[in-house]
Amino acid sequence: MAKEKIDVEESARKRNVEAADRNREMFRRAGVTVLNLIGSPGCGKTSILEYTARECEGRFAVVVGDVKTALDAERIEASGIIAAPLETGGTCHLTAEMVRGAAQELDLDEIDYLFIENVGNLVCPSTFDLGEDEKVAVVSLPEGDDKVRKYPSLFSRAGMTFINKMDLLDAFPDYDVGRIKSDLRGLRSDMRIFQTSAKTGQGMGRWFEYLRGGG
Repeated sequence: MAKEKIDVEESARKRNVEAADRNREMFRRAGVTVLNLIGSPGCGKTSILEYTARECEGRFAVVVGDVKTALDAERIEASGIIAAPLETGGTCHLTAEMVRGAAQELDLDEIDYLFIENVGNLVCPSTFDLGEDEKVAVVSLPEGDDKVRKYPSLFSRAGMTFINKMDLLDAFPDYDVGRIKSDLRGLRSDMRIFQTSAKTGQGMGRWFEYLRGGG
């Protein structure tokens, strides 16, 4: 039974890799940059995308993954970005085939950036390639400053990290921003770090510069 389980898991991962490669080619042909946002529930992924929709000029769309409900997709659409909701029905991460199905509902020729808001989880989504250009990690002050050390798999794969909810720093005086930045740089010296508040707009300008090609 153990060998059969391993074979099934390996087969599923192989199918995902093949689907991710097909996605990558589809996105490349359309000239779309794809960013896969990964973080815990409540870290602010949706809020970052809402603020981006309101304040940053650009042609954006979002594939929104949730275990259940399309609430986040509805929030994003209300902010002005096209959103394609994906319910996983219990799975703790999106797969490349799920993303392909949602992306095919979009007019990729009409967008420059496709954001994938993955299911809220720091573990499962980190190892699944969806055909994205980069994984983007999101952490927030209320979660504590030990997330990079606890979940290095995600942060070693991510090309950039948001340290979000910086407006709450006075409420969390023990949060060591320097420590988490050092932990990130220890895993990837080229890590791009955004210290942001999607509530006040703090630090979002650097994110917008990146999206405009100047970051």
